Amino acid sequence: MAFSVVMPALEMAQETGKLIAWRKKEGDRVTKGEPLLEIETDKAVMEVEAPADGILAGITGVAGSDIPVGQTIAWIVAPGEKPPAEKESATAPAARGKTESHTTQAVVVTSEAPVAQSARISPKARRLAKELGVDVATVRGSGPGGEILASDVQAASAAPPASSATAAPGKPASVEAPTTLGRLMAERTTQSWTTVPHFFVTREIEAAALNEYRAKATSEIERTHNIRVTHTDLLVALVARVLLKHPRLNSSFTAEGIRLHNHVHMGVAIAVNDGVVAAVIPNAHTATLAEIAQKRRDVAERARAGKLRPADIADATFTISNLGMYHVDQFTAIITPPQVAILAVGAIADQVVAVEGEPAVRSMMTLTLSCDHRAADGARAAMFLNDLAEAIRDPQRML
Repeated sequence: MAFSVVMPALEMAQETGKLIAWRKKEGDRVTKGEPLLEIETDKAVMEVEAPADGILAGITGVAGSDIPVGQTIAWIVAPGEKPPAEKESATAPAARGKTESHTTQAVVVTSEAPVAQSARISPKARRLAKELGVDVATVRGSGPGGEILASDVQAASAAPPASSATAAPGKPASVEAPTTLGRLMAERTTQSWTTVPHFFVTREIEAAALNEYRAKATSEIERTHNIRVTHTDLLVALVARVLLKHPRLNSSFTAEGIRLHNHVHMGVAIAVNDGVVAAVIPNAHTATLAEIAQKRRDVAERARAGKLRPADIADATFTISNLGMYHVDQFTAIITPPQVAILAVGAIADQVVAVEGEPAVRSMMTLTLSCDHRAADGARAAMFLNDLAEAIRDPQRML
């Protein structure tokens, strides 16, 4: 039996993926689960694993090309078996349909002029055209059947306007074209900031106990697992456990309503060369500190090497963004829909504070919780931060 290799859908609004390279060549034997190819999506460059054992055959995906989600790009067949005919290798309807239905749910309906009848345009491209002020009638579609994709709109927006005017003398300003990840960050943060009603709650917390627990845990875990424990690892473990008491902050806002999760898949913002990716630590609420540190280190290494796997960035229910290592005292973060909250973590630093009416020096940190007001309110956010503050003041009790 032949198994199709398709361009996967790794996010709700993804329309295409760029095939970077094949790890195997036509006729090679492959094993289910081993890296088969590398693709670039709107999120990151990542590896795609082989869906079955067999022989790689019928490769149609060319390295460097943008391929619609769900389109068959190769087959894995049994020895001596031939790949299906070209007609059978067309875009997989189920995969494509699923992607389009998710994309439709993510669209914010607005009153806008209809596109000309002769042009087909994806919902994501329509939204982006409105944001960038691009006239879709002037855009040439590169998708199936001439459909206008978001990448087409982006290209039209970046193109210089036609003009017969003579350029002013002098050295022209340099223009840096956005990377795929940079373009995505701009698009997503704009969408979130303009469609999600953010509010922010800030709390200063004494972090002496967190520092002490980290030193103790690092000594033990480095000896047994050869892994360095970071403040981010500790916060992932503590926040995940506290979230179990505050399900509204560990939810997704969807068209059907607020979806409460009974697990915590923790997103961790990781800086890479051309932006930030949110890698996921699954089931952080039950993972040990050593397991969290190991997973965080592994996904950070893959992210910086451009080798993320689909599971590394999927299904986060809450996100932590820590800029303390960059000596940032306090900041606010933008929510990643459909999540409804994100925690921004500042640096731990000595401050003079009042203790029983007297000045004293204490290690303090500032946490800022960004919330979607459609799913949570100020009281819920404050209670979450209260419980998190107690956990940070006594991490041993939680871990």
